[in-house]
Amino acid sequence: MSEPTLIPVNEADLKDLKGRMKLISEADPSQYHNEFSLKRYLRAFKTPDDAFKAILKTNKWRKEYGVDELGPEVGIIKKNLEAKKARVLKHRDLHGRPFIVYCLEDASKRCFEEVIDNLCIVFDLRDFGLNCMDYQVLKNLIWLLSKHYPERLGVCLIINAPTLFAGCWSIIKGWLDENTASKVLFVNSEEDLCTHLIPDILPDDV
Repeated sequence: MSEPTLIPVNEADLKDLKGRMKLISEADPSQYHNEFSLKRYLRAFKTPDDAFKAILKTNKWRKEYGVDELGPEVGIIKKNLEAKKARVLKHRDLHGRPFIVYCLEDASKRCFEEVIDNLCIVFDLRDFGLNCMDYQVLKNLIWLLSKHYPERLGVCLIINAPTLFAGCWSIIKGWLDENTASKVLFVNSEEDLCTHLIPDILPDDV
């Protein structure tokens, strides 16, 4: 069960995008994105023009919603952490990626960008029923990943998926581009799971 490799970035495009970002970040340091971030936007949005526009939209979104102030002590995040609905694990998968369970911002900050700058998301579908399927929440997650955390997804592991989830997946897959869909892997055995992570690092109830 192989994982997709990173798409190479055109150096001329990167130089172009760096130049544009340098101009606006010198005027407003809060607009700054490092080279690893610029590469992710280029991979996701293909051209310097589209990547630049997407970065500006993300910066505006982060400012409007106070993303930089998010943390474990903030309102609903604290509530979900206490209810164990949200967990950000201390361990990493076999490719060095931090585990994301709830807070994209927290997990993104844990990335060692010089080594690996994307995430391993694990969905445990044990005891899943159609009444658990919230398509709007999932659409919001897909939107956030694609628009404001581009190329942060390294792999999404679906474990303990029941047969009935196949119908849901056929709908969800239609919302994803080909590159993102290729990163979603169904793990059907502990042997498969061990190719991505050490099972012992997962929470006891997974």
